[in-house]
Amino acid sequence: MPFKMRTHGALVLVLAAAAAVSTLAAESATDPLAAAIASPSRTPKFVARDKYRHPLETLRFFHLRPDATVVEITPGSGWYTEILAPYLRDRGKYYAAIAAPDVPGASSEDKGDETYIHKRIAEDPTHFGKVIITELHPPQRTEVCPPGTADVVLTFRNVHNWIETGNQQAHFDTFFKALKPGGVLGVVEHRAKPGTSIEQMSKSGYVDEAYVKKLAAAAGFRFDGESPVNYNPKDTKDYPEGVWTLPPTLTLRDKDRAKYLAIGESDRMTLRFVKPGG
Repeated sequence: MPFKMRTHGALVLVLAAAAAVSTLAAESATDPLAAAIASPSRTPKFVARDKYRHPLETLRFFHLRPDATVVEITPGSGWYTEILAPYLRDRGKYYAAIAAPDVPGASSEDKGDETYIHKRIAEDPTHFGKVIITELHPPQRTEVCPPGTADVVLTFRNVHNWIETGNQQAHFDTFFKALKPGGVLGVVEHRAKPGTSIEQMSKSGYVDEAYVKKLAAAAGFRFDGESPVNYNPKDTKDYPEGVWTLPPTLTLRDKDRAKYLAIGESDRMTLRFVKPGG
């Protein structure tokens, strides 16, 4: 009898998994965003992070449409580029606003971003051939697209970097200039404990949610909503190397690796702002 019960339980799990795959396949057939996320052309190690980054729910929350003009700020290794560029290829526009590599203060990481995005376009013109590359480095470079033309501006886990360089407000001002009235600014960022100081934000990589809202308001944005989709209650935010202690960075390498893998990626705010007037 116990053996039969275990067999039945395993069968239930198999059937549930099959149903989930079937549901995803059905959704992909009718929803171009779900299809872009389910595409076999995506990098496998990127796909493995979907359980932490929740791209479908996140992009829906930011009111993404296939005919939208979208600017992604410093796309880095291209995690979201692999979704956004094919999704927007036929009906929309996708601007990849990379960190300008040739202005004072540019880092070697900025140059790496430039190299990566050009390489991806050259290697896979079918998916990335219509990507429009612009450069961003306030205050020298601020035109990430023609002013007032973007429907959506997206930034994923970048605010802490701007706090470190001291030009965080200039970035939000740039986003406001890029968007058309009624356009959406979508912000995902590691979420600090309320009241965290600027110095600690810069050091730890975790940013106070109220501070992000303050930056957006100062630029002229109206706060429009928050999603819990990227919350992680396991994240205690008190690690020796800040947020980089957790995956995917795992700065401590093998030290307490199992512990940090069990926590998963950081607790993140997912905030939507709107440029008034639309």
